[in-house]
Amino acid sequence: MKQWNETVNGMTWGWTGVRGTWASPEAEHSMSEMTKLNVNWVAIALAAEQETPQSTVIPYWEEPTVTDDEAIWAIREAKRHGLNVCLKPVVNCANGTWRAHINFFDDEVPGEPSWAEWFSSYGSFIKHYAAIAEAEGCEMLCIGCEMVQTDKRDKEWRALIAEVREIYSGLITYNCDKYQEERVAWWDAVDMISSSGYYPVDQWETQLDRIEAAVKRWNKPFFFMEAGCPSREGSPMRPNDWSLPGGPSELEQKRYYEAMFEACSKREWMQGYMLWDWPARLYNADEAASNDDYCMYGKIAAAVISEHYGRLQS
Repeated sequence: MKQWNETVNGMTWGWTGVRGTWASPEAEHSMSEMTKLNVNWVAIALAAEQETPQSTVIPYWEEPTVTDDEAIWAIREAKRHGLNVCLKPVVNCANGTWRAHINFFDDEVPGEPSWAEWFSSYGSFIKHYAAIAEAEGCEMLCIGCEMVQTDKRDKEWRALIAEVREIYSGLITYNCDKYQEERVAWWDAVDMISSSGYYPVDQWETQLDRIEAAVKRWNKPFFFMEAGCPSREGSPMRPNDWSLPGGPSELEQKRYYEAMFEACSKREWMQGYMLWDWPARLYNADEAASNDDYCMYGKIAAAVISEHYGRLQS
């Protein structure tokens, strides 16, 4: 296992990795603006699409997924800015079903799609990007994101991680979903635990107590591979809900980040964040007040993040 004790002052960039939106002047501008928030890490996030939750083919070489050249451009652009890079390939369902519901029968049934078929395709997908991560010197690789129904497949995940380590020599993490930190039984196979930290603003102490027990059980480094809040009324209580009704509110987003940073800073085992998120194409800065999404570009939360990250690096 790799040893790791660095603070991750990170941002998630480029989601969902739509072909044609990277390797452009707009993407270059986006990356440059992101670095102004005192980030030292970036998660370069791209998605491939399987048709449905029960599909067993992940055609990562097809649209809408960014091309390999675009992925390599993003890695090199981040490196040009002096950032450590986590490559984060993710699978989505083209029919809109959340990836957490990708699932198959526990035991194979003739004529039905199977875990074996799916993991074969998923393994090819992850190993493809593992090779890119190795060739481009990415410091970290995230091998999966919020795939709740797959988490129980201990044997398959361990086998895939072993195969990835034959290709990739950097740090390996898995991004479990919120509330799942203690449920993954194969944390010993990766280098650090990471999760999606979309917790209600008034529950940070309770949730961090729960996460702490899992972190100490496995004796692994921990960080939030995702964490953030839309700039929208009501979002601090439901930060994972990007469709929550409500008007734009920079103050609500700022309040959330202040509470999260304050609570997490008290935990010595907390090693950082890859905040959600920073798109490859930014809205105009003068539109920030009317933007109600997660990106904090031009919003007052950006100063909170910049100050917090700057303090951790000083």
